[in-house]
Amino acid sequence: MTKLLDIAWKLRIWKDKRGQDLIEYALMAGFVAVAAGAIMPNISASISTIFSKVSSVMTQAAAS
Repeated sequence: MTKLLDIAWKLRIWKDKRGQDLIEYALMAGFVAVAAGAIMPNISASISTIFSKVSSVMTQAAAS
C-alpha cells in the first residue's frame, strides 16, 4: 500500500505546475544579463555582483 501511495505522490508532484513561471522569468533574466554583459563588457562586473548577492540571499533563505 505504501508503494502505491509513493507512486501517487510522485505523479502528483510531476503534474504540479506551480512555480514554473517564476523559473522561466529567472532564466529569462539570466539570459538578458548574459547578453548585456556580452554587449557591454564594462557592466559585467556589476552583473556578477548582483548575481552573487542574489545567490547568497537564496542560500541563506534555504538554510532557514
